Amino acid sequence: MGKAVVVVGMDDSDISYHALEWTLQHLILSESASAFDNSTFKLVIVHARLNAVNAIGIAGATPDLVSGVDTYLEETASKVKEKARRICSAYMIHTEEIEVKEGDPRRVLCEAVEKHNASMLVVGSHGHGALKRIFLGSVSDYLVHHVKCTVIIVKQSEKIKRSGSTSSTPKASE
Repeated sequence: MGKAVVVVGMDDSDISYHALEWTLQHLILSESASAFDNSTFKLVIVHARLNAVNAIGIAGATPDLVSGVDTYLEETASKVKEKARRICSAYMIHTEEIEVKEGDPRRVLCEAVEKHNASMLVVGSHGHGALKRIFLGSVSDYLVHHVKCTVIIVKQSEKIKRSGSTSSTPKASE
């Protein structure tokens, strides 16, 4: 029997990195103290990179602005990949796959779950209030209702809320 696939949805937020750590601590490492290669889980990390024009809005999309935003989004995607690798390395886990796909996180994560035939999707909850959810929408709420696997939503710990970061996670800028 093949490994069960766990997809972790990532963005450049502390709660997202915390969700990856939670996955490593509670799913990957808890079932065996042996090397990840012997694990029953396959870890797939997915970052949804927004399209520059969609991020800006068509009305304000001058070529220079689109180019600048595109560069920023590409740098952010690289930062997420590098920090995810560092977090995994800190747990002595070598990631099997880190994907960056362009598009809305809802669509990208639904497609990743389907593509990898994932048995579980893990995402962080940004903890927006009801009013923000009305206007911004909730990625995690959408995923719970649209993916065909178990969804785990990792909430912010009090430590993350107070400090704005997790102390055990190496910073991407380090």
